Amino acid sequence: MKTILVVANETLGGAPLLERIREHAAEDDIRVVICVPRTRPRHGNIIYDEAVYDAAQVRIDLARSVLRQEGIDSIGEPGDPDPYTATMDAIAEYHPDAVIVSTYPATSSGWLRRDLIERLSDAAGVVVEHVVADIDKEGLPFGVTLVVANRTAASQPLHDALKKRTEYDERHLFIVVVPQEGGEGIHVRRARSRLNQVVDRLRSDGMIAAGMIGDPDPFAATMNALQFFRVDDVVISTLPATRSGWMRADLMERVRKASGKPVDHIAAEAPAAA
Repeated sequence: MKTILVVANETLGGAPLLERIREHAAEDDIRVVICVPRTRPRHGNIIYDEAVYDAAQVRIDLARSVLRQEGIDSIGEPGDPDPYTATMDAIAEYHPDAVIVSTYPATSSGWLRRDLIERLSDAAGVVVEHVVADIDKEGLPFGVTLVVANRTAASQPLHDALKKRTEYDERHLFIVVVPQEGGEGIHVRRARSRLNQVVDRLRSDGMIAAGMIGDPDPFAATMNALQFFRVDDVVISTLPATRSGWMRADLMERVRKASGKPVDHIAAEAPAAA
């Protein structure tokens, strides 16, 4: 079995990269190792390590789900923020037979401006392939919805609204963001528990989903996610108007104006504790 190391960030879901992986799989029995360098968020006054790590892990989880549907075995983990260091670390750990690096076109790729392909070709000791994905022009080969929720993350109205999106697009991807209500400790654990609950439920219903915990400020959490991921629309789930701080802060309209994305609002009661 050949090991193919795939290094990508925002272009990980691009059609050119998926097609190149398919070509490798048609030629040999392969295992794909996915390396996603971590990216620092632009929004929020504090950078939360959990959220930075989660953002890279979401890309990996979604990519593995798509490859699994293709019958391709894959593993992966977030890497160093520097793409050269992340790639060399992965090479040292997994000893791949080939490396595929996916970037934006030269006019918009920070990786190419740093001569990443040439540096890796000199140091990797294996073939380094370069795949260009112009996501701005080509888009992604599947729909992507960003879901922002906290106390209502596991509510039935939200689940039903997301399920409806898969009626015409079985490969629709869902990225769930649960803002943590504080900076550490129990707040992180509570957000992680809610996140795991909703992602597990979506997956058990046949949907492709992954998620991350975000900044305590729901607007910063949403805008950071929109920085990390290319999405088609946003769904924000809140408590009913009389009890929703997010609605009082006009979160939906602020996100709509700042992002230019369609924003749907689902009001629901928090599920009762078991």
